[in-house]
Amino acid sequence: MYVYTMPRDSWNEQDPDKQAIRILISKHMREARRLKKLMKYYEGQHKILTEDRKNKLVCNHAKDISDTASAYFIGNPINYNSDDDITDLMVAFEAAGADEADGDNGLDLSVYGRCYEYIYPVEGETYLTIKNLSPENTFMVYDDTIEQRELFAVYYYARKDDSDKAQTVYVATVLTQHYKWVLNIENIDGPQALLEEPVPHYFDEIPVVEYLNNKLSIGDFELQIPLIDAYNALMSDRITDKEQFIDAILAIYGAMLGDPDAEDENGKTAKEKVKEDKLLELPKDSKAEYLTRTFDEQGIEVLKKAIEQDIHKFSHIPCMTDEAFGGNVSGVAMEFKLLGMENITKIKTRYYKKGLRKRLRLFGGWLSKSRSVNINVSGITPTLTRAMPKNLLEISQIVANLWGKVSKKTLLSQVPFVDNVEDEVAAVEKEAEEAAKQQQAMFGLGSNSPPPDDEYSPETGRVDE
Repeated sequence: MYVYTMPRDSWNEQDPDKQAIRILISKHMREARRLKKLMKYYEGQHKILTEDRKNKLVCNHAKDISDTASAYFIGNPINYNSDDDITDLMVAFEAAGADEADGDNGLDLSVYGRCYEYIYPVEGETYLTIKNLSPENTFMVYDDTIEQRELFAVYYYARKDDSDKAQTVYVATVLTQHYKWVLNIENIDGPQALLEEPVPHYFDEIPVVEYLNNKLSIGDFELQIPLIDAYNALMSDRITDKEQFIDAILAIYGAMLGDPDAEDENGKTAKEKVKEDKLLELPKDSKAEYLTRTFDEQGIEVLKKAIEQDIHKFSHIPCMTDEAFGGNVSGVAMEFKLLGMENITKIKTRYYKKGLRKRLRLFGGWLSKSRSVNINVSGITPTLTRAMPKNLLEISQIVANLWGKVSKKTLLSQVPFVDNVEDEVAAVEKEAEEAAKQQQAMFGLGSNSPPPDDEYSPETGRVDE
């Protein structure tokens, strides 16, 4: 992972240095080549398509790995828990499209190893929206201290001008702690005049959130690209061998079909007649056979399975179509099969929660300024649940065995189809109370409370007449 740094004392958010930003963009463009390659592999544009081969098959393990990993990691919406009332914050998240942004972020994390989101108010409105930014055009710049505190974020693109091919102009949106700059930066050496004016964004923090997939920002299939290329080559050669096996040469010993250019009364050559009649007449002591290549189908199948297993083994993303995932698998067995993916997902979760804390601060600060709604974002705990098949029978047996020994709230929180545990506990208690009343009415059971004090004498233990 390359970290873009700049000394804090050489950066002024009120007077950004265009030349310094141009150099940073040039460095990022070199790294963007690797990022673009990763997205091409996800889209199915693999190396084999550029090779000189008769057959070019793309077996897109890259897409399968990223789709499986991202869906398992963040396929379910994130839950936010707090002892305080956070209704306004949840409404703001819903209006901003937080769930959709999380889904896009999860896929970018798996493909690129990092992702970015830009939080900004909708034009003419007071509510916020979240925009997913491509890592191919976005980067964060940090200071050179040990804390690596954020200095500014850059989102850029090259302005296309067919009338002037000699000069490239980058349109860079630079977001600092207090301002938003939209700069036109020429790709030339030397100082450039700052003619643009900044716009305050009122967040008091850079409104761009950077999420990492892991410490080194490595994508889920990035290290398996050589194995994916080997699998594509093997399957392509396999098809070529099959075609050559079918298109075998017929060798005839001790005889000839005749003049290859001569035609019979129907205008057909000897070769065409043999192909149509499926019949070949040969004189005595002659023979015909096909010349075929040796085709080791079993050996190729073993090699294919070995490469495929290594792809899933080293990426830690299991093949969901494998026979090991079929049948009625217990919860413990399923957890062991998904142990590798669970481990890398825990790493994803730790880094993603770090970014979510910044998202909460940005939304909390905006609600405080725009609507005077004060929310203690430090007391909010985001919870990411795995998109994993559940054995409901096994869960129900666990709940039944622990009922009365563990609190209802804890047990009901284990049931996957219970969304709100507090409401479910209240509903269970209410149903139990109504069932008790119905039982009393059914058997004519009255109240066990003693008679009024004027009718009952504690000294004698009798009812006074």
